[in-house]
Amino acid sequence: MAARTSGSPRSADSANGAPRSSSAPAKVEAVELESALIQVISQRLREYRIQLGLTVTQLATESGLSKGMLSKIENGQASTSLLTLSRLAAALNIPLTAFFRGLDEERDVFLVKAGQGMDIAHRNAKVGHRYQLLGSMRGPQKRMEPTLVTLMERTEVFPLYQHPGTEFLLMLTGQMEYGVGAGVHLLEPGDSLQFEGEVPHGPKSLLQLPVQFLAVKAFGGVVT
Repeated sequence: MAARTSGSPRSADSANGAPRSSSAPAKVEAVELESALIQVISQRLREYRIQLGLTVTQLATESGLSKGMLSKIENGQASTSLLTLSRLAAALNIPLTAFFRGLDEERDVFLVKAGQGMDIAHRNAKVGHRYQLLGSMRGPQKRMEPTLVTLMERTEVFPLYQHPGTEFLLMLTGQMEYGVGAGVHLLEPGDSLQFEGEVPHGPKSLLQLPVQFLAVKAFGGVVT
């Protein structure tokens, strides 16, 4: 049988004369890059899922993917589209680029200029009480949450707060009594207070206005 010739030009290997495609090195690089991406994405996906305490089934439900497909992605057995990664990033509350950490490092950095913290509304908060969030990391990197609290008006009853983790307060201006559980503590500029967030806590009485303090919530999590 006669050999079929190709219309595409081919180069001969100098050692054995065997035809070799000029695009072979590029194809090898593309395959290697895709393989590396699959492995990095699978490692990051498993890492973030475990750090958030989610099962494969739970994450599949949150992201709208099938459990089988999610398992293949996490085990490095399947590539995935940007749309799928976007759905997973949303379910894990992380930036899309977090999946590529290891290939190109990505870190959240927050700069909040004076007076520009994001205002947040606390349930039962009164007029003249301002809470400014000073930045919060996303996903498994969220280990603390700093808030600048400014209290300009007195009120007879303050709401009590409870949350996971611990909290640190640093008194900046004014004077107040702050309750933690059954205890009441007098705080003046420069004073600090630390306590477990699960214990009911909150201001009891504003003695000298304006009262301003920095409140930092610290959450659990293993630092990697």
